[in-house]
This record gives sequence, C-alpha cells and structure tokens, in this order.
Amino acid sequence: MKKHFVTALVLIFTLTLTLAGCTSSANTNSKSEVASQEATNTEKVFKIGISQFVEHPALDGARQGFIDGLKEAGYEEGKNIEIIFENAQADFPTTQTIANNLVSEDVDLILTIATPSAQSAANATKDIPILITAVTDPVEAGLAKSLEKPGTNVTGTTDMNPVKEQIELLKEILPEAENIGIIYNAAEPNSVIQVNIAKESAEALGLKVYEATVANSSEVNQAMQSLVGKVDAIYTPTDNTVASAISAIVKVANDANTPVIGAERGHVEGGALASLGIDYYLLGKQTGLVASRVLKGENPADIPIEGSKDLKLIINKKSAELLSLEIPEPVLSRADEIIEK
Repeated sequence: MKKHFVTALVLIFTLTLTLAGCTSSANTNSKSEVASQEATNTEKVFKIGISQFVEHPALDGARQGFIDGLKEAGYEEGKNIEIIFENAQADFPTTQTIANNLVSEDVDLILTIATPSAQSAANATKDIPILITAVTDPVEAGLAKSLEKPGTNVTGTTDMNPVKEQIELLKEILPEAENIGIIYNAAEPNSVIQVNIAKESAEALGLKVYEATVANSSEVNQAMQSLVGKVDAIYTPTDNTVASAISAIVKVANDANTPVIGAERGHVEGGALASLGIDYYLLGKQTGLVASRVLKGENPADIPIEGSKDLKLIINKKSAELLSLEIPEPVLSRADEIIEK
C-alpha cells in the first residue's frame, strides 16, 4: 500500500513539472511572438535635411512638392520621416554653414533647393545622398558627371528652362519687338547659363539684348529703370533674386508700358504677361519620388537626374489688359492656363 502511495506521488509530481514546463514554454513563445510583432511594426524613421537658398514662391513650391512626392511614395512626416528645414536667406556663406549643420545632425538624406545650396552640400559630404532641385546645370555646377549617370552622391531634378522657346514666345507675342532687356544676378551660375542661351536665341531672331545685373533685390528698381525706355520687352530668367522681386520688376515695367515675359509660373502670378516654363511644385514632387527610391536603397550615383516633365504656357490676362495688349490667337489657343485676376 505504501509502495503504491509513493508511486502515485511520483506520478503527480512528474505531471506537475510537465504542465509547468508547457505553461512556461507557452508563455515564452507568446512573449517571443509579441516581441517579433513589435519589431515588425517598428518602422525606421528617416531624418531628412532640407537646405533652401532663399524663400520665394518657386522654391517654396518645390519644397512643398518634394514633401508631397515623398508622401505619395509612402514617406510621411510624423510617421516615418523627420524633416529639418533651414533657409540661407540668399546668403551664399550661410549655405555652407547649413550644409555642415545637416551633416553633423547625421541626416539620412539632404534635399538642396537651388545651386548654391547644392554645391555647399556636395562640399560638406560625399557619403550622405543629396537630392537636388531648382538646379539648372548640375554638370556645369560640378555636382554630377552626367545627367544620365551622376556618378556621385547627387541626383534629383534640373530646372533647365526652355530658354530658346521662351524668347521665341516673346517674339511671337510681340512681333514688332527689336530690343529686349534681361535682368539677373550675375553671381548665380544658373542665371548666367540662361542669359547666354537667351542672347544666342535673341540674336537668331534679330533681337538686340540689353543686360542689367543686380546683387540683391534692393538693386532691382534701379536696374529696371536703366532698361525701360531702351527695350520693347523684359525677359526674366529663373533667377532667385529676380523671383524675390518679381512684383517690383513688373511694376516698373508696367509703368513704362513694357511687357515682361517670365521663365516660370511664379513670374506670371507676380504680374508678368506670359511664361512657357516649369511648375516648381510639380518639379519638387518629381524630386520627392526620386528621393523615395534612394530611401529604399538605390544608389544616387546610378539614378539619372531628371528634367521637368511638365512645361506649361501661362498667360496673365489682367496684365495684357493693363498693357492694352492683344495676345495673338495662336498663343491663346495653346495656353495651358489663363490667369484672369
């Protein structure tokens, strides 16, 4: 009897240990599964630095387009990206300070808006991917070996304008024009490139070009006064100083009954008569989509730098009325947008 009792106790003890082991194993497995699920749900948050040369409608539009392009690709601020934004306020040395700051912040990617910011970022790092936008000639600026295969840590989009076509548009709207004025900042490489193309295109159409250069927006009024009276129209390239002062440029021109043909949408919204050019918001969005490829692991050295996929002909009807100017029907019929206000 005693032997049977002891045997029963041993069996009960063994069963208890077995059940405890199963429970412990189940708890361990459950904790492991929860930890695994939490790891799966924890998504990397990318830190993105944005260096913008100056704030004006075109570059601001490019920045917002970039953010929206990233969101469209699945990268959203507050969820899986953190954005650090810095503006150089058109001060060239400040662009280098900003670039150095972003590198020290150990960002995963840098968006540079305009050539000075792009060049400073490229000077600051050869390792962190750099996305560019609002850069006219990345190769000439020393940012890439070619548009097709950058071969560096830089990729993105170029805002090279259809300058030749813009000068041809000017001549089509103003067939009697003989002299045109161009206002720009000679310290901006983008502007110099465009002006050289504009001069060649104007010469081919029998137009004489007068130039006026400015170092900052405070010099715009005097520069414009030196042009009006000599010219039949003003051409404004995609120049940051010009963009910041487009309303002042248009006012002087309108007072002298001189039409302004702009290089981008913001110029027309600021009062220029017409533009065949880039929508910087869409260009920025295009850049955001390219950036998403880099965040997913593609090498920027192998990603082509893209040009704008959306050129638009925009007419400012109110400006035409102020100038008592009739836009030729063939131009109106091609317009993508007519601004009435």
